[in-house]
Amino acid sequence: MKRHLQFTADGSHTIQIDELNITYHSKHGAIQESRHVFIDAGINYLYQAKELKQYQILEMGFGTGLNALLTAIFSDQMNVHVNYHSVEAFPLTAEEVGMLNYGTLLQQISVFSQIHTAPWNTATPIHPKFELYKYHCELNTFVTQQQFDIIYYDAFAPTAQPELWTVEIFEKLFHLLKPEGILVTYCSKGVVRRSMEAAGFRVTKPQGPPGKREMARAFKDH
Repeated sequence: MKRHLQFTADGSHTIQIDELNITYHSKHGAIQESRHVFIDAGINYLYQAKELKQYQILEMGFGTGLNALLTAIFSDQMNVHVNYHSVEAFPLTAEEVGMLNYGTLLQQISVFSQIHTAPWNTATPIHPKFELYKYHCELNTFVTQQQFDIIYYDAFAPTAQPELWTVEIFEKLFHLLKPEGILVTYCSKGVVRRSMEAAGFRVTKPQGPPGKREMARAFKDH
């Protein structure tokens, strides 16, 4: 499928796939959306609640690497260690990555480059507080013995990939979370929340990023 670069409202890039009529991020701002959903409502929310010094994070949809970059910045700023695991079936090409402006805008050119040049399927230390493990596979074939404190669920929208928003998928994710772990995602559609609840999650609807009224934060209470 053909992918091309687009600017979003905050000046940061996203990728558009014309055949599916989707973009990797919100047109209202890629960086501000990722920061709101995955940093503010995800790792920082859990940090404020628990103040752990180490976090195991699983991301569904490595994509542009923006969520990984923002988390690496957070781990350095807050002095917490993050083991970051990310699943991606269709990686961007080196040429596509080279056009993205996140490293420049966030003044993290070297870290952004390291995140993308890190080899697949092996642990790579990006800085002393952030270790990255990228899995080149689909979510339904992903297998690990690891359990996670947080899941960043950043799959394409249900209209484009309905198979990634089913009860069965959320049951798998529920079992990958530690007790009292959380899953955060930009999508709060009723059908998605019902699938999460059927899988065992308790689902809340925090305020969404610009352009969205709500997002979803799901809890594994036991």
